[in-house]
Amino acid sequence: MVQKIPIVPDRVRRVPRQFSWVDHRLVREGRIDNCSHPAAALYLFLVTVGDARGMSYYADASIMGRLSMDPSSLKQARGNLVHVGLIAWKKPLYQVLSLDEEKVAEPEPLEQPLSLKQILEKTLGGAP
Repeated sequence: MVQKIPIVPDRVRRVPRQFSWVDHRLVREGRIDNCSHPAAALYLFLVTVGDARGMSYYADASIMGRLSMDPSSLKQARGNLVHVGLIAWKKPLYQVLSLDEEKVAEPEPLEQPLSLKQILEKTLGGAP
């Protein structure tokens, strides 16, 4: 195993008093691969400013100023993050989502496929 020795020992990073973290699964599971550069920048910003539940109320104008984005770029970046399931957004609230996805129970398979006649009978409540 390679021993890692800090290059600048007096600047070793420590967990700050405020709350913020980036989940390693973002890279390990390839989720960042589905993000544009502006989306990745927005995600980092939202992770940094969010509270312990990932919530923040930053206004579009503030985000655009901090990230040097125009309205169209912000809209596309936000849409990208929503699409890939990393954030939820309901103006003016952002939520950085957990990378843990709830498992949806799959429906149990039918023992036998229904015939068209059986489907019509079930739908029409009797004989077709």
